[in-house]
Amino acid sequence: MSRTKELFAVKKQNVLNIYCTAGFPELNSTVPVMKLLQQNGADIIELGMPYSDPLADGPVIQESSSQAIANGMTIKTLFEQLKDFRKEINIPVLLMGYMNPVLQYGFEQFCSDAAAVGIDGLIIPDLPVYEFETEYGAIIKKYGLDFTFMVTPETPADRLHKLDELTSGFLYAVSSSATTGNNAALHLQETYFSALKQAGLKNPFMIGFGIKDKASFQKASQYANGAIIGTAFIRSFDKNLPVEQTVKAFMQTVL
Repeated sequence: MSRTKELFAVKKQNVLNIYCTAGFPELNSTVPVMKLLQQNGADIIELGMPYSDPLADGPVIQESSSQAIANGMTIKTLFEQLKDFRKEINIPVLLMGYMNPVLQYGFEQFCSDAAAVGIDGLIIPDLPVYEFETEYGAIIKKYGLDFTFMVTPETPADRLHKLDELTSGFLYAVSSSATTGNNAALHLQETYFSALKQAGLKNPFMIGFGIKDKASFQKASQYANGAIIGTAFIRSFDKNLPVEQTVKAFMQTVL
């Protein structure tokens, strides 16, 4: 059983997944930020791999990605940074990114290296279902990695169940069809969330996009097993404050 599945087996509600960008705010911030997230109550870390054209990300995460690339972050550098992270971090860690840089790295090599350092799963929003089923899913499974698909309010019921069947770990329920960081009111999506809750899904599901504080986290957790916070966390970084202070202060606004 993967770390992600183990987590959801023992914690059914209020699971907090925090997104952070690898190599942001500084190139060597990656593992220190991850350690601080674990110390301050995160249950899962979603580690973003910087990319120049991140289609699902809003302007704040795009800017952090640009900064990380300017800092010198690459997938190769990231794996070098992560080679010993399991000595100190025991919560699930997922890599979130896009197909283009993964294909440039080599898809199977990427999965092999991710598994070797202790990564638990992948979120790749632009990996189509057909390609997952016919080519890439088998490679992901070969290396024991979970894979999370995203669903939106516009996802038809038959496709929802298809994506749930292909997913392992948890299903990512996007609160709107916009990009990350949008301010879509969660209460406007209650029908959608209720339908997901009653859909008989085999996987736990997490709500993402627009979760930013304790109130929105608790609201989302009424419907789902937990929620994902990204933009609000990235936005909280102040260049004049130590990273330790920034992470601790932010986590106190959520938990």
